[in-house]
Amino acid sequence: MTAIRPAATLALVRDSDRGLEVLLLQRTWQAAFLPGYFVFPGGAVDPRDPEVRAFTSGRDDGAISQTLSLDEGGADYMIAALRECLEEAGLLLAQDGEGRPLPGNHPILTEGREALRCEAAGFRALCERYGLALPLDRLAYVGHWVTPPGPPRRFDTRFFVALAPPDQTASHDGSETIAHAWLTPAEALAEYRQGRLALGYPTLRTLRLIGEFSSAEALLRHAHANPPTLRPGGPWPARRSGGDCQVEPDAPAYAEVRRLDPYRHGTASAEIVPGRAVALAPGVTRVTAPNPGVMTGPGTNSYLLGDGRDHVVIDPGPEDPEHLERLLALAGGRLSRVLVTHTHIDHSPGAAWLKARTGARLVGLPPPPGASQDATFAPDHRPGHGERLATPAGTLKVLHTPGHASNHLCFLLESQRLLFSGDHVMQGSTVVINPPDGDMGAYIAALHALGQEAFDTIAPGHGFLIGEAHAALDFLITHRLAREHKVRRALARHGPASLETLTRHAYDDVPEARLGVAARSALAHLLKLEADGRALQRAGEWVSLEQ
Repeated sequence: MTAIRPAATLALVRDSDRGLEVLLLQRTWQAAFLPGYFVFPGGAVDPRDPEVRAFTSGRDDGAISQTLSLDEGGADYMIAALRECLEEAGLLLAQDGEGRPLPGNHPILTEGREALRCEAAGFRALCERYGLALPLDRLAYVGHWVTPPGPPRRFDTRFFVALAPPDQTASHDGSETIAHAWLTPAEALAEYRQGRLALGYPTLRTLRLIGEFSSAEALLRHAHANPPTLRPGGPWPARRSGGDCQVEPDAPAYAEVRRLDPYRHGTASAEIVPGRAVALAPGVTRVTAPNPGVMTGPGTNSYLLGDGRDHVVIDPGPEDPEHLERLLALAGGRLSRVLVTHTHIDHSPGAAWLKARTGARLVGLPPPPGASQDATFAPDHRPGHGERLATPAGTLKVLHTPGHASNHLCFLLESQRLLFSGDHVMQGSTVVINPPDGDMGAYIAALHALGQEAFDTIAPGHGFLIGEAHAALDFLITHRLAREHKVRRALARHGPASLETLTRHAYDDVPEARLGVAARSALAHLLKLEADGRALQRAGEWVSLEQ
């Protein structure tokens, strides 16, 4: 099991004539974690950081730990943030023996920084040598993020924000960080959406928070008064075949059992059973088809929206009579429409069967060519992007989300802030993008567009409900861009090269048995790079067009 290391990061802000700006540093391309990404200064908490508490002021460890929902050691996170900021950005929020802020020519910012980077002196020794105090009350706590399972390195990171020292000048260190920029959050997010700035999802969330304020004073006033509250955590009681169980925070069912059983009565199920009706929200029921598999997980989810008098089905799944009869029974035979997110054969073939039995109108987009498509699907209504459909459970907003499939739609139940995502966002895994119908550029663009919609929970085509919905979107975008970086790096180092060769280098973390599927995603990335003018296919091999 990968150890989770405590870490801290510090977003330094300043007012400018362009608005509130924040400092971002670019990590080296050789970094093992988020290579080439723009981040706030930060890093792991050092075992020696507690020794620096003697040189802090403003708040003691007890008060800070209470704010961070810790038993002790909260001050060490702030100390780590300040130490890493000095090392990576050449800035230090500190006061001299007279209580004055450090000037830009203070020696700790030059020779002291170098001694720290070369491990010739520790942070405590530097503070003692120069008679400094670290004003921890200047740092405001704004976020907490634990790296999800999977990556080789995981961090339990606390995010802080503070006013940048006014007389000091930021400079990247040239080793861990290779560039820096002062940007407004709007500028950073615009560069990110254009693919010119790689940002991780915790950084995105912090930038969005900062972007809500017009001045550093307003941001810090809010942040000091509203630290993040500890979200309910720890194992959650639930039901499973064979008896009661405890669902761990990293488990797939965790967000769902918390939502369906907020008072911990142990009534929610921690497993998906085909045919079982699960009430997810007022007027919303999930029934999973009996088609489990490598690509379908526990099976295709069908969603029934109804009030007892009328019902609408989203994604009827395969033409499985037992599953479809179950849907009809739950609807009392009263079914007016069948909505389809896309026409892959695990999602839409049941639509024609239901129409034949009930006369329900079919809503969706026609199938494109391809063996994986349900060529029998013939919609009675082809909804447009942004169109709103009235249902017994509330209004659905139609969102065209190509990428996994060119005809893919998501449906947003606005009153419940619940997104029916089909296969655009899947629970527990990333989405297969299989050219020619699958399009990586369109997929990433659609994820960005979804991020502008108002919802907090995702009901996917396979698996449990997904909580922290926008963080899930940010994670998928970050994952895809990180993989694109590996493809670009493989192309630069080994090109001209075949798709097979590039796949083995860019997907060196994927088991041999999965390289065939990985090759389809690698091709999708290469086609996106070709569309972006960064790569070219020539005589069966791929060539980088980047300098």
